[in-house]
Amino acid sequence: MDKPSRRTLLIAVLAFGTALAGFFVGRFSVPEETEPAFDAPLIGIASLSSADYIRAVRESGGIPVVLPNTDGSVARIDDYLALLDGLLMPGGADIPPSEYGEEPHETVELLDDDRFHFEKALISAWMKKTDKPLLGICLGSQWINVASGGSLVQDIPSEFNVNHRDTDHLVTIEPGSRLSRIFGATEVEVNSWHHQAVRKIGDGLRIVAKSPDGIVEATETTDPDRFLIGVQWHPEKLMPDNTTQAKLLEAFVDAAAEQKKKK
Repeated sequence: MDKPSRRTLLIAVLAFGTALAGFFVGRFSVPEETEPAFDAPLIGIASLSSADYIRAVRESGGIPVVLPNTDGSVARIDDYLALLDGLLMPGGADIPPSEYGEEPHETVELLDDDRFHFEKALISAWMKKTDKPLLGICLGSQWINVASGGSLVQDIPSEFNVNHRDTDHLVTIEPGSRLSRIFGATEVEVNSWHHQAVRKIGDGLRIVAKSPDGIVEATETTDPDRFLIGVQWHPEKLMPDNTTQAKLLEAFVDAAAEQKKKK
């Protein structure tokens, strides 16, 4: 089968799976006017906890592809690495603290085994074997740090006596960072739904945003040529009304589109 036909078949199969996943989440629809172009970048979404991720990728010009974590199988990960143009690691429950050498705090709610084993293998392979764009949101941001050898604050409220769940607050962004260039600002307001955050920064990463109480809110790679960003907030929940937060998803999809041109 030639390459265009193979891609057509792939998109048709994965689009059906993505639509089905969105249906079971309960909030998925595909308005015809927002359909991305056929040659748009394929954006993998590692697991699905909300159809907001599908909608945000689609509205930013990408083709969303939900990756199945059924049975924790890692058999097709190399195929995903070859076919996808970008990877979005979404929010969810907590990474086992044993991954960074700690016993779990009483507030920790572990990822289910299938999702944990799949996402651990996927993000490790993506970061080590490709230079393709990667965006981590909430848990996804924590995955980036842990996969890079970093550690986490297991429970912000009990350790810092502050709340970062179901609230809004400002974050200050490091001048000159990729994130500050994307937003065109060094201070933005964000939503907040997390009880964990980066403690020890992982290898090859740097902290680029913090909340007023000192909690790490965003990291990015130290490689200036790669798009690799993790944020603790949920820009996908604020789209499309919040045009500032939409810039992050748009920049991510644009970076994936540039990556696709290199194939």
